[in-house]
Amino acid sequence: MQTRTYPATDNFLSALLHRNSARLGPVFTYPDSFQLQIIYTRIDRDAQNQPHFRDYYYRVDTGHYFYPASTVKLPGAILALEKLNDLHIPGLDRNTPMFTECLHGITNSVLRDPSAPDSLPSIGHYINKVFLVSDNDAFNRLYEFIGQQAFNERLWQMGYSRAQIRTRTGTGYLPPDSGRHTNTIWFARNGQELYRQPAVYSHLAFAPRHDSAGRSHFRRHPNIPDELVPGAMDFSEKNRLTLPDVHMILKSIIFPDAVTKSHQFRLTEDDYRFLYHSLSRLPTETRYPAYDTSEFYPAYVKFLLFGGERGAEMPPYIRIFNKPGWAYGYLTDVAYIADFAHNIEFMLSATVYVNKGGNIDGRYEFNETGKPFMKALGQVIYEYELKRKRKYPANLARYK
Repeated sequence: MQTRTYPATDNFLSALLHRNSARLGPVFTYPDSFQLQIIYTRIDRDAQNQPHFRDYYYRVDTGHYFYPASTVKLPGAILALEKLNDLHIPGLDRNTPMFTECLHGITNSVLRDPSAPDSLPSIGHYINKVFLVSDNDAFNRLYEFIGQQAFNERLWQMGYSRAQIRTRTGTGYLPPDSGRHTNTIWFARNGQELYRQPAVYSHLAFAPRHDSAGRSHFRRHPNIPDELVPGAMDFSEKNRLTLPDVHMILKSIIFPDAVTKSHQFRLTEDDYRFLYHSLSRLPTETRYPAYDTSEFYPAYVKFLLFGGERGAEMPPYIRIFNKPGWAYGYLTDVAYIADFAHNIEFMLSATVYVNKGGNIDGRYEFNETGKPFMKALGQVIYEYELKRKRKYPANLARYK
């Protein structure tokens, strides 16, 4: 598959970043070492409030692999809602209780969810947990509902041909090809079964890859401690989602009427409003689940602009609709940022590799280096947007 690099639209973004290089710190000073990639989308509204976009790229290269981590949960949530719509079964919706059967050696059964209002699992509640705190188990239930083959074929159909969503997330050791197996799932309400999906094995053929990272890595074995071994870690059978693709996926949700039909998901207006609410809500703004706010504080998953800081001051008029991911030293955030007080909006996505030791061993500089860079980058773009003149003010009522 052909690699695509994204040359700068013009030198605007590069010049803006260089003017703020001291604030952006070592990540910007040594972008090669930190494998930095940035996409900024400037948005201007016309007299009818229709958005017009201009994309700016900094060092974006689809051939340079980064581990997408939890950013794959964004299309997972969307495709789960889309599948519910495609099934078109009366009474089956995102709030219908969903039950998952045990898949021996891979996952346990899920018949209850104490964090839900009725203690019953559902697609809607899983999606909320995915965006509130990037819950791995919640995504894995969505992945099993969608199925590996349908997940990838739908993304490929929409033009995301480089995407490979092959595995669950945050599982520890699982047998090879475990991502191809998905559980029996059924939906029932008031004792009446509405839909049953049998266990499935995906025979999908993926394009071969040769992705690796690190100087040493932990080799995992069942039932014994992880072993640190020399040599790069092989990522060729792990998930892949490029920064332009996940940026475009978010854009198609925030601006469904402004993208081509091929990039539109089969969602209802109610689905979009639910996603806006879930994407922007903070862990402190929900009773279900009721999170320990000392661990899951307001900015917990808001990296761009607020740095995921425990004590970050987050003005109530700024909302961030985003999905970050962090694992194996790769830190990524993809966001639409709206300021309702100043009628400002923009999209910003970035990925950075913060692994000073070079070993895939669980010791990375997410807090020391990665998140401070994300915060500074968001502030640089936000401050530019505050000063930028617009012919027409944006009406952002859709996202409130």
